[in-house]
Parts: sequence; structure tokens; C-alpha cells
Amino acid sequence: MEGRTGFSTIADHATSSNQILWLSSVLGGIVMCRFAYELTGLISPLIFKGFIKLEKAQQLEWKNRGFSTFHALFAAVGSLYFLVVSDLFDEHTKEELLINRSSASLDTFLSMSIGYFLSDLAMIIWTYPTLGGFEYILHHGLSMLALGQALLSGQVQFYILIVLFTEVTTPFVNLRWYLDVAGKKNSTVYMLNGVAMFAGWLVARVILFVFFFYHLFTHFDQLKQVYPMGYYSVLTIPPALAVMNLVWFRKIAKGLIKTLTNSKGHSHSN
Repeated sequence: MEGRTGFSTIADHATSSNQILWLSSVLGGIVMCRFAYELTGLISPLIFKGFIKLEKAQQLEWKNRGFSTFHALFAAVGSLYFLVVSDLFDEHTKEELLINRSSASLDTFLSMSIGYFLSDLAMIIWTYPTLGGFEYILHHGLSMLALGQALLSGQVQFYILIVLFTEVTTPFVNLRWYLDVAGKKNSTVYMLNGVAMFAGWLVARVILFVFFFYHLFTHFDQLKQVYPMGYYSVLTIPPALAVMNLVWFRKIAKGLIKTLTNSKGHSHSN
């Protein structure tokens, strides 16, 4: 790498004022998750009468998926704003390397997402394996490692946003679980959500990753300016997440085929 050491890069960006901003934003993210969790518990019985009859473990997961959905929408909209609407990463408007661009508002946004991943990870570990297995712990751990490094150094935040945008598929995954628990597995809504989840995953977690790696390849000269640990993290964490996405995509595709087959009888079976 042609860039500076990690210590000097982080020392320049992690000023005392930035550290206060990050910590308060992480706390804000945790509070946001707690609020969404409690709100889900309050409104769910009004929307789904069977909620109060669910087992305690199911009620826990129901509310957990409530704040998971809230964060997913927050992450997707925020990422889209910084990537497309704002001019922060417009290569034609600034001389600064794309790899080094950051802002206080973006740091706040990323810190709040760390707050979510911390909250969700704590619940997953505390109730293990009720809310998910080891793959979820690995996913959240890698996500927080990537987010933390981008925050501390102020580098590669453009690529972090692309990966964070993939959370846009989470509401479909959660709705699938909600419909299943509510006994709506044979409904048209369940089938349509399955199609939407497949399409969303294909675009946001497969095709978008192809763009990610293409962009990385065409801007590799900039990536070489990143401090060592950040450099190697970009070369290893996204590929690991991409593999996990492909494994899950295969499961989603098989699930969709099964759902469509069941809804149409055996007319489309081989």
C-alpha cells in the first residue's frame, strides 16, 4: 500500500469531537432500536389478533424483526441518499479521492447503524439460537468491523454504503416470516412477497455486488491509498458477505420454486 499507516490515518480522523459524535450516534442507534422494538410490541396485537397467543420466543422474534425492518428501511434510504442524491461521491465535483470522502452527517448515519448491529447481535447471542445461528453472528460481526474501520479512518465509506444498501431486502425476509407465523403461507400475499424477495435479493445482493467489485477494480489505484487494515478488509469482507449472499440466494430461489409449485398444484413441476 502506498498510503500512510493505520495509526496516523485514524489519529487524524478520530478527533475528540468526532469520537463524541460517533459514541452519541451509536447510542442513538441503540435507543432507536429499543423504541422500534417496544413500538412493534404495542401495535402488533392491533394488527394481528393472534400475536398474544404466540409463544414467548415467537413474540420476542416478532418484535426483534420489527426493529430489524425499521433499520433496514433507515439504512436503505440513507445509503441511497448519500450515494445518489447528495454530491459527496460525485467524482466530477471534487478533487479529493473518492476513497477518502466523508462527512459528519455520514459518520452519524454509519454510527447509528453500528448501534443497530450491536443491539441485534446482543439479542442473538443472549437468546442463541432462537433468533439465528452462527451465520448471523458472523454477518453482524463482519458488518460492524467494516463500519467501525470506515468510521475511524474516514476511508472507503463509499463502498460501505453500497454494502449497507443491501439491507433493503430485509423487510421482505421479515414479512415472509410474519406471514408464515400468522398462518398465511398459502396466501397470494406470501407468494408475491416471495417473488419480490427473490427479485430484490437478485438486484441488491447479487447484481449490486458485481457492480461493487467492478467499481473496486476500476478504482484500485485509489484503494492502494487506504491504510493497510482497511485495504485488506475491503479485499476480504465484501467477498465473504458476497458468498453468504449467494448461499442465502440459493435457499430463497428453492423456497420460491416450492411456493410457486404449491400454489399452482403440480402444473409447473418437472
